[in-house]
Order: sequence, then C-alpha cells, then structure tokens
Amino acid sequence: MTAQPGVLPGPVPVTVLTGFLGSGKTTLLNRLLRDPALRDTVVIVNEFGAVGLDHLLVESSGEGIVELSDGCICCTVRGDLVDTLADLVDRVQTGRLGAIRRVVIETTGLADPTPILASLMGHPVLVQHFALDGVVTLVDALSGAASLAERPEARRQVACADRLVLTKTDLEPETAALRHSLRHLNARAPLVAVGDAGPGELFGCGLVDPATRRADVARWLGEETGIRNADACHDPHCGHDHSHGDHGSAHGAIRSLSLTHDVPMTEADAEGFLDLVLTRFGAGLLRLKAVVWTVEMPGRPLVLHGVRTYLHPSVRLVTWPDGEAPRTAFVLIGEGLDERVIRDLFAAFARAPRIDAPDRAALVDNPLSLSSRGF
Repeated sequence: MTAQPGVLPGPVPVTVLTGFLGSGKTTLLNRLLRDPALRDTVVIVNEFGAVGLDHLLVESSGEGIVELSDGCICCTVRGDLVDTLADLVDRVQTGRLGAIRRVVIETTGLADPTPILASLMGHPVLVQHFALDGVVTLVDALSGAASLAERPEARRQVACADRLVLTKTDLEPETAALRHSLRHLNARAPLVAVGDAGPGELFGCGLVDPATRRADVARWLGEETGIRNADACHDPHCGHDHSHGDHGSAHGAIRSLSLTHDVPMTEADAEGFLDLVLTRFGAGLLRLKAVVWTVEMPGRPLVLHGVRTYLHPSVRLVTWPDGEAPRTAFVLIGEGLDERVIRDLFAAFARAPRIDAPDRAALVDNPLSLSSRGF
C-alpha cells in the first residue's frame, strides 16, 4: 500500500465481482490487479473448497489479499466477511495498513450476491466506512445460457449487475441468443466483452461519475440504455411471446420495474411506499435504486439504495445534476414482483393528496382497490 497510513478516505467504494463457475473471474481479476489504477486496492477472494487462490494473486497485489477459503462469502463465511471489513478499518486507523481506495470482493461461482450487498447496507459500522460501488457479473459465452436456464444463482448474479462482462467469446463467437437473454434479465447494465473490460469500464458504477466527478442520476439508474423494463423486448426478430410473460417464467420471474413521477412527494409518502414494498416483496427484491424529488427539500434530491429488506442510509445531493429535471424515479429488480400491485401502491403515495389516511392504511391489505379510484 502506498497511501498515507492512518487515513480511511471513506466511504471506500466496494465492488462485488461475481459470475457463475468457470466464468473467468480470477483471470480477469489477475489482469486488473496489474493496472496502476487499482493501486491501494484490497481484494477479498473466496474460493469454495480447500484450494486457495493466493498463489495466483500475491504476485500482483501483495498484502492487499484477504482470502476466505472455508465456504461461500454469502453464506457460511458471511460473518467473516463483516469481520474482515471491520478489521480493515481498524488496521488503517491504527497505521498497520496504508490508506485504501477500493475493495473488491470476488465471490465463489455458486454465490447469490444479495446477502453480501445486504451485509454492506445493513451493518451499522460498515455503512460508515464502505459504500457499494457496484456489482460486476461475468457470463461465460460457452455455458452461460445453460447456467441461466438451470441455476437461480446465475440469474440473480445477472439481474443484480451494474456491469455485465461476456467472457470466452473467442471460444464461442456466436453470442446473439445469450446477449438477448441477458438483456431480458438486465436491460440496464452496460454489456462489454472481457477484452474491453478495464477499470474504467468496470468501476465507478455509483451515482457520481468518476470521469466528470459529478452526480449522474440517469447513468446510475441505468436509463442510458433507453430500455425501461427488462420484460419489454425491442428486438423485431425475437420469437418469444412476452405479452404472456413466458420469458419471465423461464428466468424465474425476475423482472425490472421503473416508476417515475414528475411532482414532488413528501418524505413520509416515499417512506410509506418503501415500507409497503419491502414488507410485501422484500424477500424477492434483488436491488432497489431511487432518486426522490421531495416537498421538504425540492432542490436537493433524496437518494435511496436497497437490497432485500435492507436500505442503505439515505443521502441528499447538494443539488440536481446539471441538465437533469427534478423528478422521482424508482427502479426495482426482483423475483416475484407483482407489477400491478407495486404500481398501484406507488400511485397511492405519489398522488397522496387524493387519498385520506384511513384509505391509505387500507392499502396494506388490498392495494388493488386503487383500480376502482381511477389511478
């Protein structure tokens, strides 16, 4: 480590590097670690089984390696992951380790990444020092289609991703069908070939664009792709009947919902909407991102980020990014999400002045009752 010891320039961005077995995570990580841009990066490597990976990585990153080898980070060693991150803070603050600029967690190929995200967002100490930068998911062009069809972990890895990396295209150059499947599971994440995947393409997935040092709401919400819903197919050559949701069934009913509103809403109404969504659908909620235009502070957008039933502490931007009109936008990605119910709930709270308090409380039991109110 080369930075000054005793300083933790928090929150330190954390990148979760995931992908199903054999997708090439370690190969990519070894290449990335040779790039000067990853100086002062701590890598937490997890290998499912007894054989570790440190003999592959020590040459590139030395003391930055922390390996957990007694199981999957997101299950059997989840507590150790929390302890490891807390220990990193202590080592920096006591001068035993130089300042760190980034943490990369490489998961085992069998991992569902959402418990890792929940640990980062839900732990009261970790949220003070670390912030999720993004999830980078590798997909193997040779076996990716079979993994998506057969393994729910693979589907969740793709659905959660902020960046998708396609590997082994030299062995399987025909990737149109796989890319199509990836776009249905995750229409918002940029998709790059592994040969083009450098630090600039994989890191800096947060709200602040590292290139401009400014907040970029559309980029963070994944709206730059121009696709609002992962279930919506824009390929005229697609033979799937998406109107009946068969693709969602094939992929475990994973879907993405986008909710927008162009009038300020109160913080209480935003909180009420989230409470109901988390109560009813939290177990299946893989990612939630939101920027809220509030009545209380209309000039300072409220930023929310969650996974499962955990919400990262909310933050306020200093102002709306240049060129972006004030608005409220929620993006929800999950399994078993009932779009009609969620849209009815959002309509109830986004247009709250038209509903009195007793009626709104009744929505907990019967949100579809809104359809009779003309929403």
